[in-house]
Amino acid sequence: MNRLRASWRALRVIGHVLRGLWMIRTEFGRLTPPQTQLLVREWSRQMLTILDVELVVQGTPPTHGPLLMVANHISWLDVLVMNAAHPSRFVSKADVKSWPLLGSLTTGAGTLYIERESRRDAMRVVHHMAERLRAGDILTVFPEGTTGDGRALLPFHANLLQAAITANAPVLPVALSFVDRVRGGRHEAPVFVGDTTLMASIWAMLCADGVQAQVSYGEPQPPRGRDRRTWSQDLRAAVQQLQGADTDTAN
Repeated sequence: MNRLRASWRALRVIGHVLRGLWMIRTEFGRLTPPQTQLLVREWSRQMLTILDVELVVQGTPPTHGPLLMVANHISWLDVLVMNAAHPSRFVSKADVKSWPLLGSLTTGAGTLYIERESRRDAMRVVHHMAERLRAGDILTVFPEGTTGDGRALLPFHANLLQAAITANAPVLPVALSFVDRVRGGRHEAPVFVGDTTLMASIWAMLCADGVQAQVSYGEPQPPRGRDRRTWSQDLRAAVQQLQGADTDTAN
């Protein structure tokens, strides 16, 4: 029965992704930015409903830019969950662009891609990010640079923070967690680490029950003259504090 239910979910997910691609192709070009944000938020929330993921938002989501959000990274679900809470433009590693269906979806939603091994490409992306921040956008990065297990927070890479310093834009720390809403504690199904393939991770989510996604917003931090390394350490501490609050809530 679990496999049958997962297969039915998979069909609904594929249909919803195709619907998203159709909306990007036919509607995004003629909508205002607020209308596009609303469309992305509602599409994301519908996808969470299909996956039976409950969304819980703690703190105050941003209402306008310029703003750079930094969050811990657990799963491919993170983008979906954050867009369901409040849409933004993401900065992601370039290989996401080649993911089946999902890559086309993230590209159409305006994701900025970065070749992490290339110093020159990092400079290009920082420049583009600063431009978008000056234009009043809300951007999101995962400064750990890779996914973790949701328990230990990895060190933050500071390079992309240069965009906020250049644009004199505030940075908002955000903590993500996935909780078992039935048994309590962390839910392991969304975790996408190690040798797990994307398809295996998606199948685990299709089979999962009782997943609650928690998004906890902290307080925005202005640059206050800090260099990017100092600022990244301060932001990591803020995200870590928010994670602790999530754990207390889950327990």
